[in-house]
Amino acid sequence: MPENTSRTSDEGADRDSGPADESGSSVILSDETGSFAWGVLAKRHPALIQQVRDAFPYGRRQHAALDALLDEITNGVVEPLAPSAHDHGQWAEWGRGHFGRPWFDAPFLWAESYFYRRLLGAVEYFGTGPWQGVDPFAPFKQAELRTAVVDEELGALDALADVSAEERATALLHASLWGNRADLGFRVTEGDPAPGDATDGLVADDAAVLWRLLPAGAGSTVAVVADNAGRELIPDLILIDHLLVHRHAKRVVLHVKPSPYYVSDAMTADAVDCLRRLTEAPGEAGRIGNRLWEAVATGHVEIRTHPFFCAPLPYAEMPDDLREEFAAVTLTILKGDLNYRRLVGDQRWDARTRFADLTAYFPGAVAALRTLKSDVIVGLEQKTLDALEGSGRAWRTSGTHALVQVRR
Repeated sequence: MPENTSRTSDEGADRDSGPADESGSSVILSDETGSFAWGVLAKRHPALIQQVRDAFPYGRRQHAALDALLDEITNGVVEPLAPSAHDHGQWAEWGRGHFGRPWFDAPFLWAESYFYRRLLGAVEYFGTGPWQGVDPFAPFKQAELRTAVVDEELGALDALADVSAEERATALLHASLWGNRADLGFRVTEGDPAPGDATDGLVADDAAVLWRLLPAGAGSTVAVVADNAGRELIPDLILIDHLLVHRHAKRVVLHVKPSPYYVSDAMTADAVDCLRRLTEAPGEAGRIGNRLWEAVATGHVEIRTHPFFCAPLPYAEMPDDLREEFAAVTLTILKGDLNYRRLVGDQRWDARTRFADLTAYFPGAVAALRTLKSDVIVGLEQKTLDALEGSGRAWRTSGTHALVQVRR
């Protein structure tokens, strides 16, 4: 990275990273050396390029493109897509003001999103040749599904078969929430966080509000916007099964990404892989998998996607057709850290800012289930914030804390 594009953590700790809006918050950039956002661009992305390179027998053209991308993100400036790219015009609009400048000067959310678009271009995912549509992250996702850890997690479902519906609901909601720690992108450089009692790490818990919005027998439709595949999507699917079986929902729409994104984000193929993994498992996991497979066939579960899910934009700028979809359901559940950043805005908010205020634009009731792995956080009580700040830990980014926040 050019030396004049960054400042140290000590220099920037009390300074906003981008232009402040009328609330006094600022857009998060990656120009503060040592910050979480800087680490993603400076360390995680180069490491990911190498991992992708090693995972496939790419040819000389792809290797050259990956080399060029690595050099650009570490030493150069943001270059636009080739005019021949199918989405050149769209990214030209989204990237106005960022091209020709160091990557670290662009908004963090935009820079991350554009990096993944460029990585897909380098491996010819959108091309017309033999690598068209080949997910560069598929080996990581598929390997994770076949681990002994997943076997253990699925086997643990047998112990929940005979507990009360309320206990089961709580356990499955927490499994879906903390499953976000399995995000492959997080593990590229950080490793898994230390295990512990999940409830100890909740910085906000509106679970009771969530369940009140979904009373049994009300015929609700629930939208679940997935985040990661693999070990996170499996508990999401199991939670969806619980919603249907216990009549908290009559229909669930599972929204996934239309193309590979952020290393491990779920696409339709990943949802199918997870469903198949469940159906192949013994015991309660297999029964859940078979019920879900049938639910998809009968329309009680519908898998959908939308181009907006791969856009570098907050949900406040969602297109009208997606807004209408969310307006038509009883509750939208947004999973994971990226969805949270897009929901409230990837900005340096005062952590005490009301979650309901920042999500008032959302077309209907919305719930965020998120493990904390980036700097953005809102909706905290003062006593909670004081305790977290006094802990001396990197609680915002370590994956050791989580939240359930709901706006009715």
